[in-house]
Amino acid sequence: MLERLDSAFESLRNELFGRLHGVVRNQLFDKVKRLPPETNYAAGFNWPQNGAALPPTSLAIRSQDVAQPNEYKGQISKSVDDSSKLKIAVVGFGNFGQFLAKTLVRQGNTVLAYSRSDYSDVAQELGVSYFSNADDLCEEHPEVILLCSSILSTERVLKSLPLQRLKRNTLFVDVLSVKEFPRSLFLQYLPPDFDVLCTHPMFGSESGKKGWNGLPFVYDKVRVANDESRVSRCDQFLNIFAREGCQMVEMSCAEHDWHAAGFQFITHTMGRVLEKLGLESTPINTIGYETLLNLVENTAGDSFDLYYGLFMYNANAMEQLERLDHSFESLKKQLFGRLHGVLRKQLFGNAEKFQVSQEKPMLPKHSQSSAALASSSDTLHAQNN
Repeated sequence: MLERLDSAFESLRNELFGRLHGVVRNQLFDKVKRLPPETNYAAGFNWPQNGAALPPTSLAIRSQDVAQPNEYKGQISKSVDDSSKLKIAVVGFGNFGQFLAKTLVRQGNTVLAYSRSDYSDVAQELGVSYFSNADDLCEEHPEVILLCSSILSTERVLKSLPLQRLKRNTLFVDVLSVKEFPRSLFLQYLPPDFDVLCTHPMFGSESGKKGWNGLPFVYDKVRVANDESRVSRCDQFLNIFAREGCQMVEMSCAEHDWHAAGFQFITHTMGRVLEKLGLESTPINTIGYETLLNLVENTAGDSFDLYYGLFMYNANAMEQLERLDHSFESLKKQLFGRLHGVLRKQLFGNAEKFQVSQEKPMLPKHSQSSAALASSSDTLHAQNN
């Protein structure tokens, strides 16, 4: 089983690094194709760093200060009146977009949706206005653009939106599992007049299906204009989650990613390693083993793209993967070291017993030696007489 666990972890690493190699290779060759023939490849080309998804200039935009988490100080209103309703456009109407839309609609907000796939039937059931064209969606002038795309497709989706058709003070919000990456994208591609709010609901459609009460909701007001109406709009959006009982935690994108690499990426990694082992339920499951089976079920339900996104777009993930590898190797050495000690003791213990048994006949007991000496003395005395 230890060898299978080692093999499963190695297989997962190879899968991650293989995907990473493919992405970097495509970036390299795509940039080469776009260079003019006279370009000096050795001197004039800025080769991307390993795993870089953004140009170096955009990656330089990072949080200057790491904020300490604190409680949400907005005015939480239990009643939903017309003044607190928002027109929200959900871009990326997959499982998670639909999951959020149910609550947005229930609270009385006007919800629009746009996605690559046709979800018009689902949208109609939820009371959502569905658009198959991004231009038509933006011409509705939503107050909030809620980006619910996957991590890997976020940049492409953001660049495809006709921003010129939106109001110049539109609020952009993301719900990705990583935060520095969308923050950099927003600051790079959005006009400076647009407000930016980076969020991470720390739950999904499975863990939040019975309600959001007590579940963490992390947010960072990256850029909100110092205007009463725009500050109020941002607070109204956050109140959607506060009303549902979420634990509101304000935290910088940088600090979020540092924490997330320590628990979220490790959790998904262990779940996928155990999935590769093919664990099965038994008639005598312990509580601990049931916990492992639940972990496998929860993580295996997510796409590999999500897991890869946690690795690719969190700068701290590689360090955590290396620490996990080092910890596993350290544990194996500790086990094998203890086993070596036991075997060594057995081997040398048997050798010592064998040596003692060989020496015993050559060393007669004290009583036997005394008797032999006495007998010899009597014999000599009789002969002399």
